[in-house]
Amino acid sequence: MLVDIYGQPLTSEPKEMQTLDDRAQIAGLYQHFSDHPSRGLTPTKLAGIMAEAERGNLISQCELAEDMEEKDGHIFSELQKRRRALLGLDWQIVPPRNASRAELADVAMLTELMEDRTDTENIVFNMSDGVLKSFANQELEWQTIEKMRIPQCHWRDPAWFQTNPNDRNELRLRDNSYEGAELQPFGWISHKHGAKSGYVGRSALARVLAWPYLFKNFSVRDLAEFLEIYGLPLRLGKYPTGASEKEKATLLRAVMSIGHNAGGIIPRGMDIDFQEAAKGSSSPFEAMIAWCEKTQSKAILGGTLTSQADGKSSTNALGNVHNEVRQELRDSDAKQIAATLTRDLIYPMYALNGRSFSGPHRIPRFEFDLSEPEDIESYARFMPAIVKMGVPVPVSWVTDKLQIPEPKDGEAILTMATNIPDANQSQTALAALKSQPIDNRDAEDKELDKLINNVQSQSANANEAVINQIKDLVDNADNFESLREQLLALPIDTEAMADALGQAMMVAHAAGRYDIIEGAE
Repeated sequence: MLVDIYGQPLTSEPKEMQTLDDRAQIAGLYQHFSDHPSRGLTPTKLAGIMAEAERGNLISQCELAEDMEEKDGHIFSELQKRRRALLGLDWQIVPPRNASRAELADVAMLTELMEDRTDTENIVFNMSDGVLKSFANQELEWQTIEKMRIPQCHWRDPAWFQTNPNDRNELRLRDNSYEGAELQPFGWISHKHGAKSGYVGRSALARVLAWPYLFKNFSVRDLAEFLEIYGLPLRLGKYPTGASEKEKATLLRAVMSIGHNAGGIIPRGMDIDFQEAAKGSSSPFEAMIAWCEKTQSKAILGGTLTSQADGKSSTNALGNVHNEVRQELRDSDAKQIAATLTRDLIYPMYALNGRSFSGPHRIPRFEFDLSEPEDIESYARFMPAIVKMGVPVPVSWVTDKLQIPEPKDGEAILTMATNIPDANQSQTALAALKSQPIDNRDAEDKELDKLINNVQSQSANANEAVINQIKDLVDNADNFESLREQLLALPIDTEAMADALGQAMMVAHAAGRYDIIEGAE
């Protein structure tokens, strides 16, 4: 029997989308357009919008949130950081505890269906819109593809929804009725995001951002007026006594336009004087704007140092602390979205396609991978000592900590090269070689050693004779000039040295060829 996530029996499988119902009240939602409540926004109007949302009318609050995101570049930028941080997370579908073989097969089937989707990131991104508005809904359109029931997701305007008067935390479609239309099972991904505690109408982050948004708009408007008034010199027109009203009007038009057009004409006898611009400071307006933007950054990302630097308190340590807070917000958002996906997407697909489905008590879970890899260098340094102490360390625990995936059947893995000895092995081999008796060598090695020793002795004799002659000259020299002349006149048996060098090269060549032949064998 087919049941929903709450165990309630369903009379039939989902067929068409609820918003395509023939009833005119629901179909009329497609003709809804925003009233843009941010136009002419005042503290009184803003308080009224929030009070309406608390009573279940979410339209104005959702439309104001959209206006804030469109008109305030700072809010848009900070929200994009928070929302798009979710898109880079890996995910997995986790089977229930002690899963049977059939349940594991269904988990593999669901994973394959989700991996084959091309809109998974788009689904997650649209769900993250609930951070600002407290909820985000996507309607499911079910299709049958190769005997599998697979849904397509369609984003729906938040202004289409209201809360149930009898349950302020339940979302319903607006259909011109007091209570609204209940969302049909298996028909929606209805994500309610808790940016703060409270019912749907009060848990929106937009309620926190609305006030600094309003104050910032006032300050930007005042700053623009300040620059227009105090940034331009005062233009004073003078007309002679007895000027007509027409002449006065002509002079006034010239005075008003000459500052922008940088040119104009006036009747003879009239003057225009440019007085020094009035003095003032824009610092108070800029300070108010900066305060509003910092408040917005704190509300959205939990800090300011990941958004903008003031050159004073912006240290690397503080930046890392603020980034950790931002990561905590990301993890919280990801867990809330994963819970909704498990309930509204994974469960319906499992119920309609799974062979092991028996009810909502044992369902696979959609989870984001929020773990951070540990420092591999530290583990490589200390783990061998821990193992030598006799501590039983499971391999699965180490691979989890280091985020090293388990190799699949037949997959190539990295291993230590066996033909490269480590330092200890090299020292041991060298010591053994030094202690090896000469008599243990092969006959060919002995003959080669004789040739090498013979060449070394001949060259040593020739070199020793030359060195002795040079030593005698140095010991008996009176000055550098005479020593130089004696060294240049020193008779050296170059023929003997050349003969020794030739023999050495021949022996080296023979030894090299011998080593190659031995290595090949």
